[in-house]
Amino acid sequence: MKTPNELKYSKTHEWVRFISDTEAEVGLTDYAQDALGDLVFVNLPEIDTEAAKEETICDVESVKAVSDVYAPVSGTVTEVNEELLDAPEKINSDPYGAWLFRLSDVADADDLMDADAYAAFCETEAN
Repeated sequence: MKTPNELKYSKTHEWVRFISDTEAEVGLTDYAQDALGDLVFVNLPEIDTEAAKEETICDVESVKAVSDVYAPVSGTVTEVNEELLDAPEKINSDPYGAWLFRLSDVADADDLMDADAYAAFCETEAN
């Protein structure tokens, strides 16, 4: 399982890449995509949606099930990765390159985990 050091992570298996102090992009972790299996559909949020931390913001569908994606931080959706609408499998092949959406006015990021803490958290999830 890959956990890039430059990212922050949530307990619901989303990653956050800070573009600036108030802007970030969000995606699914390697752990999440592996647990979900082959992704076949992505339902992205609408632009200008207000994301509330730990609330469902969109969902992904795999060959196994439909799974909610939670906002790891609060903010306003400014952009979505429309490329994933036609190629959701990019999340499986490159989970840290295939971001889902970007947020502005990012808040509530204090309890995100660094790579080492997230790797340790995943170890406890697996047991």
